[in-house]
Amino acid sequence: MVAAGGKNIESGITIVQADIEAFLEMMVAERGASPRTVEAYRRDLRDLEAFLHMRQISLKQVKRGDLATYIQQLAVSGLAPKTQARRLSAIREFYRFLFSENRIAKNPSDYLLSPKIGKSLPKYLSEAEVATLLNTAQNEDKRLYTLLEVLYATGARVSELVGLPVTAIDENQQTLTILGKGNKERIVPLNEPAVRALDVWRMERESVLPVGRINKWLFPSKSHSGHLTRDGFFKHLKKIALLAGIPPEKVSPHVFRHSFASHLVAHDADLRSVQKMLGHADIATTEIYTHVLPDRLKKIVENSHPLSYSSPKG
Repeated sequence: MVAAGGKNIESGITIVQADIEAFLEMMVAERGASPRTVEAYRRDLRDLEAFLHMRQISLKQVKRGDLATYIQQLAVSGLAPKTQARRLSAIREFYRFLFSENRIAKNPSDYLLSPKIGKSLPKYLSEAEVATLLNTAQNEDKRLYTLLEVLYATGARVSELVGLPVTAIDENQQTLTILGKGNKERIVPLNEPAVRALDVWRMERESVLPVGRINKWLFPSKSHSGHLTRDGFFKHLKKIALLAGIPPEKVSPHVFRHSFASHLVAHDADLRSVQKMLGHADIATTEIYTHVLPDRLKKIVENSHPLSYSSPKG
């Protein structure tokens, strides 16, 4: 196919496939990108490529105006702002890579405007709801109970949690070493309920492993990875929510992570400590959990302000 001006579009697109794969390899090797992130970026770049192909433009011939038109088209199509932002991130990373590798003479993604994303408050469970889920799981499923205790004690991401090796627990069983985004390790303290649950589970774990089979994962399974999958954890959690009388749509591993952080902040934990435990690179991400403060401050005023009707009478 030849476009106006004599540019060979098919040839350009064939070359770009190798560029995309080289970019994705770099994301894994240098940025520690997870398989899910790599696949998301691959889909995003293919979507852009299809959009440009309809206009007889290859990814390496694109101009800033072409990319701006694509971003506008995403908004018109009703795509969620967060998804738009992720696609724009993929585009920027891709063209920065091409430019840094001298595969293009100019970066067309410079100065592209980002879609406006409103800050949504994190969904979280009340402390009573968390206690109910933990009590129900303790009576029904020892593995799930341990998972929830560790999740509520550490605020780990679900992928970090299910992929924990047995060696993640320190010798004194007081801390957990979590491998986070970008292969960055962080050490998070364990509370007493999590330590007790892990003690029981590690004895149970040995009994469920096939005889003579060595498995390094803390939560082994018959999956391809050798450990419990995200989806498996999600399904078990939904079942326990039903048994606990809590709407399943309210409950997810990430909601538990939000609950961990929200409850810490509500009990006066400083944001820097919460940031470190969650593995946030930027404290601005952690600041969303201050949404719990207004209610807490209101209670403090009601209980202790001298002119408050609910304050103790002298």
